[in-house]
Amino acid sequence: MFNTQQSAFLLLQDGTFLQGKAFGKIGTATGEICFNTGMTGYQEVFTDPSYYGQVLIMNNVHIGNYGINNLDQESSSVKIRGLIGRNLEEKFSRYKASDSLDAYLKNNNIVAIEGIDTRSLVAHIRNSGAMNCIISSEITDKKTLQDELDKVPDMDGLELASVVSTKEIYEAGDANAALKIAVVDYGVKKHILTSLANRGAYIKIFPAKTSVKEITAFNPDGYFISNGPGDPAAMPYAIDTVKELLKENKPLFGICLGHQLLALANDIPTFKMHHGHRGLNHPVKNFITNRCEITTQNHGFGVNSEAVKNNTEIEITHLNLNDESIEGIRMKNKPAFSVQYHPESTPGPHDSRYLFDEFIQMMRSK
Repeated sequence: MFNTQQSAFLLLQDGTFLQGKAFGKIGTATGEICFNTGMTGYQEVFTDPSYYGQVLIMNNVHIGNYGINNLDQESSSVKIRGLIGRNLEEKFSRYKASDSLDAYLKNNNIVAIEGIDTRSLVAHIRNSGAMNCIISSEITDKKTLQDELDKVPDMDGLELASVVSTKEIYEAGDANAALKIAVVDYGVKKHILTSLANRGAYIKIFPAKTSVKEITAFNPDGYFISNGPGDPAAMPYAIDTVKELLKENKPLFGICLGHQLLALANDIPTFKMHHGHRGLNHPVKNFITNRCEITTQNHGFGVNSEAVKNNTEIEITHLNLNDESIEGIRMKNKPAFSVQYHPESTPGPHDSRYLFDEFIQMMRSK
């Protein structure tokens, strides 16, 4: 816990008002509140582009206790808007760590609040649903906080992927590799690229709004549609891209937002979830192997279950055992599949990494 006595305040859209202590940058942050149930991996979570535009509750009591290591980054910078914790630790014990959580948040201009009963707050979000919030260590007046909160747009309908996507094409992996993969970047995590490169692929990563003509000119063996933030239904340009790439009849694999875009490209609607799935411990059943996988998840939107079941060209491959939401699909007439969760999870369960092997094998067979 940081020893500052400066107060900080948290106001939720439903009027919930909490006082804690300032941590990280002194300032004000707004966004949709969400929570993560993982006990480890806070740095990977903070730098996941899929969290862009959100204020994050870390449910675990102690966050920051093993410090910061640059190897744990999933992108080049912190992507959350703000952080809420019970005990945000200034001191750390890992000898490989290069910095404290407090210094890290300050260097990335992230406002945080600690001293909050996060388990109670998470229970409140579970019951009441996702909503916008504001954190401030500089505004003390509740009405002023409310006025600022009223300006924050809802996540439903927001297109954010193009904001976090790469602005320039870049490459990863061995240029002499036997397989080439075109990655459409809507907020891709670094370890997804590593997972593909480590399996013998040469990768070219394209900005979100790259034309299909430019992507296909790379002549890849397969296409990867990445994770990312925001509302997938607000991305008609991306839905059109996936539709056109499917016409190439080459292996296509989507994760998280990529899963939702594959569904939308098949006229299956998505919806805003009550409070989303975020954490390292979500059970998913694989209908192909009839086995359960413990998965890492981070999404606030889902695929409409009834529409999937009624689509004769789509097969459900994975189902969430907590709420029976759709976690994986594949097309019956094309070599295309997707999952809602994150098989590349670091740290986290490794149960689902076989999906990268299957994608590689699909390309080799093709």
